[in-house]
Amino acid sequence: MASEKDASIRARVERRIAKESTRSALDYDFPRLTDATGEQVKIRDQPPTIYHLRAQDHARLDALLRESISRYRSTLAESRRVLLDRYEIRDTAFKVVGVGSVGTVCGVMLLMASAKDPLFLQVKEARASVLEAYAGSSVYANRGQRVVMGYLLMQSASDIFLGWTTSARGRHFYIRQLRDAKIKPHIETFGSLEFMRFAEWCGHSLACSHARSGEPAMISGYLGRSDAFDTAVAKFCTAYADQTERDYEIVRKAARAGRIEVLIEKR
Repeated sequence: MASEKDASIRARVERRIAKESTRSALDYDFPRLTDATGEQVKIRDQPPTIYHLRAQDHARLDALLRESISRYRSTLAESRRVLLDRYEIRDTAFKVVGVGSVGTVCGVMLLMASAKDPLFLQVKEARASVLEAYAGSSVYANRGQRVVMGYLLMQSASDIFLGWTTSARGRHFYIRQLRDAKIKPHIETFGSLEFMRFAEWCGHSLACSHARSGEPAMISGYLGRSDAFDTAVAKFCTAYADQTERDYEIVRKAARAGRIEVLIEKR
């Protein structure tokens, strides 16, 4: 951020980072994500994204998430296991995730080490990579491990509770904190200059990540000196945006016609 020449943009971003850095799970996530009845604390239902299933279904989900933790523990560094062992599972719930994870199991777990020390873990099912059809099977037998290793390779700093596991029925999962100091850009407030800067930051971050996980010289040589790759990516992005708008219009019309039910996420 120190390289940003526009003083006003740099100041806004630095203020946002400073603000988010002061938020803790106890002060921010815990009040928003839980309800307390006496000494019992539960994850708050926030349909359509977080909710408890019907009793019988929830019992199965709860058992699956709890049994996964013991296997997950062994994938953490010993120092992280010491931290994890201080926590006790208090509640579990189902979590609806993004389009890329439709049809998979995803849950959120509330763990407590004390009344003032909550930990929220997200358990996400991992499927085979879409690249396997072209690049061959992953070297990692556990698909969750493949995802975790990808994070560790590409990120300069990763979640300390990042790990993987397998359920009793052989489903693969990876586990991480539900919110680990993530900052969501307020793109709805961006002007043209902010959008250009944001695109540059994203491109720079992706370039650094791929340079960490691959061979920088080979990647650079493959891309070459022309703008062919830039043009191809721009065309793909435009086509993707157009398809998204078409899909949204189909869903909007279906909702207005009463063919599908729409739930509004509470904020």
